[in-house]
Amino acid sequence: MFLKKQNNLTAGLLAVILILGLSACNQNQPVSSEEDSQVPLEHFQDMKFGLFIHWGLYAVPAGEWKGEYVRGIGEWIQKRKEIPITEYEKLADEFNPIKFNAEEWSQLAEDAGMKYMVITSKHHDGFAMYHSKASDYNIIDRTPFGRDPLKELAEANAKRDIGFGFYYSQAQDWHEPNASGNDWDFPSERDPKPYVEGKALPQVKELLENYGNLSLIWFDTPRLLTQQQAMSLKQMVKDKQPDCLVNDRIGFSLGDYYQMGDNAIPTLVYSWKAWEIPATLNDTWGYKSMDNNWKDPKDLLYKLSDIVRKGGNYLLNVGPTAEGVIPAESQKILRTMGKWLDVNGEAIYGTRHTPFFNTGITWKCTTKPGKLYFHILNWPGSSLEVVGLESRVSSAKFLKDGSEVEFQQSGNVLTFDLPESPPDIYNSVIEVEIGDETAIISPGMGFDDPQDKIVLYSRDARIRGEEARYDWNSQTVSGFHPSNSPSNELWWYHYPYDSDTFMISVEYACKDDIAGSSYYIKKRNRDNESQNHELSGKIEATGDEFRVFEAGEMFFAEGEYQIINLGLSDEMSSDLRIRKIILTRKSN
Repeated sequence: MFLKKQNNLTAGLLAVILILGLSACNQNQPVSSEEDSQVPLEHFQDMKFGLFIHWGLYAVPAGEWKGEYVRGIGEWIQKRKEIPITEYEKLADEFNPIKFNAEEWSQLAEDAGMKYMVITSKHHDGFAMYHSKASDYNIIDRTPFGRDPLKELAEANAKRDIGFGFYYSQAQDWHEPNASGNDWDFPSERDPKPYVEGKALPQVKELLENYGNLSLIWFDTPRLLTQQQAMSLKQMVKDKQPDCLVNDRIGFSLGDYYQMGDNAIPTLVYSWKAWEIPATLNDTWGYKSMDNNWKDPKDLLYKLSDIVRKGGNYLLNVGPTAEGVIPAESQKILRTMGKWLDVNGEAIYGTRHTPFFNTGITWKCTTKPGKLYFHILNWPGSSLEVVGLESRVSSAKFLKDGSEVEFQQSGNVLTFDLPESPPDIYNSVIEVEIGDETAIISPGMGFDDPQDKIVLYSRDARIRGEEARYDWNSQTVSGFHPSNSPSNELWWYHYPYDSDTFMISVEYACKDDIAGSSYYIKKRNRDNESQNHELSGKIEATGDEFRVFEAGEMFFAEGEYQIINLGLSDEMSSDLRIRKIILTRKSN
């Protein structure tokens, strides 16, 4: 919808894709072009909201092993505890999900307003959740259940016109000696060819041939496999189902769309490629009986609006029990989101990213031709001022009830007159009709215009760890208890539109009697370790009042994947309250 500037990163990626395409042609393996995927990609971007399901043998231990609680995500329990295959395989004898009902799962997705579903067909533990002929390590041959739940889900989703896709771990397989991941049962030296040709390729072929039309194959952790092996996987997908998309965790920049990190919402609009955020309802993906850190629907609807206004899709996960039940709290949360979408879905489905640069937490904006949708997420009181819109506004109304919203427009300042309380407790959306097909934004105020100041709120960070929590009233995160697996930290994912050095400041409040911890702010660049940088200092007492402290300078490179993470090195100040990080340009 908006004409985008192409930066050096984009040009580089296109060059890499072109080179890979030529290489493939030279080897008589023509991976499909971006043009071939354009229509399914447009449909993918229109859907916006999907259901992710992590379900497998790991639901049996549910986060405990031999009476010991295991920190971290549930589906990685075999890896974290280095459980021998001979022991882990026995979980299949106990896996009997007699309460599984594909119609109920599919109906939940529909009730939640989700337009597509992705389920684990084989996770890193190597166990196939369908009837695979390529390996008898599967739900039909090894468990007392005796049914193929993925076939039943495919049929249930087809009835409801819900897109369907499979997660498949193509490189990690802890059950196979030549796959990646298991270094406690097998030697470190391995040849992936027998695994790829004997299991991975045949199983992907089974999924493509036996479960109807698929929307996508969701690959993960591209390790060990060669470029040619990854290309073979993608070519198989495109040969069998040309409209089936492949995410970029297949590796080697071969994906049809960009897969952001887990729970990793970018700080700014990401406009270079279609993308998706995989995210959790609590702390885990696979079921853990003790993980009750359920996200509030307010938080999830905030994230949904934020992701969509930055141009992405939201793939939200549930972890069913070993009996085949999606936890009641998960169902309640998702249906609450669905009720909001029943009324406000017009501002989500089929929309594209915001035209504004706006890193605030009061409002977000999504777009359609001739329309803007303002999502008011933190109610500002009797008025809301939007600066930067030069297109003329002809009308404004709340989607909640269709009631007219009074407004004044002077120059590039648009002011809405609001009631004292929000029409919707989660997210009140104002639909605005404008006189232009695409919004005209004042110079310097567009989504991709370089800014002298960028504010990264804790509200928008990925909150890692099992103790850190967000408080809506103070708009802060606290509970920064250090731990090895994982530490409690705030992570921001930054893709800036230009290169420069910024002063990094932190706003926080700390009671006097808990001050003194060492803190760190790290910047990690995925593709260029020489640009990694760390700042550190001491947490100062503030009398529990909010103050801003300068931490030092950091350089950010245009368009590159950079993670900013903040945490503490010791326990003393773990309950300080962090509100935001502020990036101020040094060149001005």
